[in-house]
Amino acid sequence: MRHLLVLSGGHPYEAEPFAALLGSLQGWRAEHLVHPEAETLVADGAAEHADALLFYDMPGFTFADGTVTTRPPSPGFVAAIKAHFARGGGAVAMHHALAGWADWPEWAEMLGGKFLYRRETLRGRQCLDSGYRHDVDYDAVVLADHPVTRGLPARFAMCDELYLAEIFAEDVTPLIAADHAFAAHNFYSAAHAVAGRMFDDSDWPHPPVSALLAWTKPVGAGHLVYLQFGDGPAAYAHPHVQRVLANALDYVT
Repeated sequence: MRHLLVLSGGHPYEAEPFAALLGSLQGWRAEHLVHPEAETLVADGAAEHADALLFYDMPGFTFADGTVTTRPPSPGFVAAIKAHFARGGGAVAMHHALAGWADWPEWAEMLGGKFLYRRETLRGRQCLDSGYRHDVDYDAVVLADHPVTRGLPARFAMCDELYLAEIFAEDVTPLIAADHAFAAHNFYSAAHAVAGRMFDDSDWPHPPVSALLAWTKPVGAGHLVYLQFGDGPAAYAHPHVQRVLANALDYVT
């Protein structure tokens, strides 16, 4: 039985349906840690014997009074995560993990992209805050014959949240894309949402971005797979989401 260390917290989600997703994984014993305690436990060695990590977390943020403040992870947490990859360990990151640890630049480099809650300079380029859209009906399109996409149909229907986010497409192996227009008129500004103006795309001229939903990339001596799937119970219960998550965990180990 392989050991899967799951990290969550920092973003709301429905715990029981997510636990059912973890329960669908065959051959894995899931140990689930929730922030802020997860950060301390990982720094103290919780990841040392994990066969794989599953990031479903968005740590490092405090949202209050229409503003967002951020902080970096502890040095011990950083060292533990980097040591996991250095010894050939693998990881899967899902959905809002793309936004985690805004003040740890290496996190975005490990994941292959970043969801921004505010404007910032990323890789020397000025970027607007990212976009979100809940309950989008779209087709996921498999781009590669790869162990992560094994057993998936060439296209499959989804209803899930999508992100208009920064993706370092030149640095990743693309696996799955969305048949959807990733342009500002199809999304809402994350910065407006933080300010209390949900579902607002005014004064937000975000350029189009990559339609990638899933990719993989090397990190240290290991590998990471990012899956944008996973906003809520419908995605957790989707058989193709369960399949691609299981495939991804097999691949990174």
